[in-house]
Amino acid sequence: MIFALQLFAQTPSVVRNIRLPLWAELDAYPGLVPVDSEDKDENRDWSQFDFPIKQMHKIAPFIISGMVYGWNFVYVPYDKARGVEEYLEVTEIIPSDVIKGGIKYVSPWISDNNLNCWAEYTRTDSQIQNYNLWSSIQNPVIGGIGYASVEKGFEGIEEAAREALKDAIRNHYRKTIKNKPKEINGAVLVRNFPTLGISSGRYVINLDFFLECGKIIEYSVY
Repeated sequence: MIFALQLFAQTPSVVRNIRLPLWAELDAYPGLVPVDSEDKDENRDWSQFDFPIKQMHKIAPFIISGMVYGWNFVYVPYDKARGVEEYLEVTEIIPSDVIKGGIKYVSPWISDNNLNCWAEYTRTDSQIQNYNLWSSIQNPVIGGIGYASVEKGFEGIEEAAREALKDAIRNHYRKTIKNKPKEINGAVLVRNFPTLGISSGRYVINLDFFLECGKIIEYSVY
């Protein structure tokens, strides 16, 4: 199954209005009939596309939740001498179910054998204040790139996002911590619209974050 999300560069309205373009390749879903030209007929019977639409409804809340509320993380660096494998646990600060009802999927159309639509979300005043708080305090900006197989569908996009976060955390702390810690706890807020593409059968996602470091646990305390 091939499913992809295209997210473009940040615009001035991103703080209030989030608008993500989504697309799914129809070849990935047997039984769907491709079309040769662009079709933006809102009266079209879209029920035949239920499965790819459901996949879109999984992707949008995951990404938007990271932009609106952020993610908590627990990161364990790789340590060959101690036999410790690298590990990252990511959890939503606020469950994405909270924002699902506020996401609108609008202007569906078909072009180049892709099902397309826009996912739109408007932040509340309190959510804007939350974004401004993250951006105004001394939270460093970190960024990373993640990869995952396109055959995993939505799970692959989420995996690629987690890998991008892992890459961002790893790169940041390698520059700021001399000795590898046992564990790093913290939180991040997705700062800009992500960019996601497909290369050599893999999703490639680029994310940047505001970082709030909660606790660094050194091996020496044990």
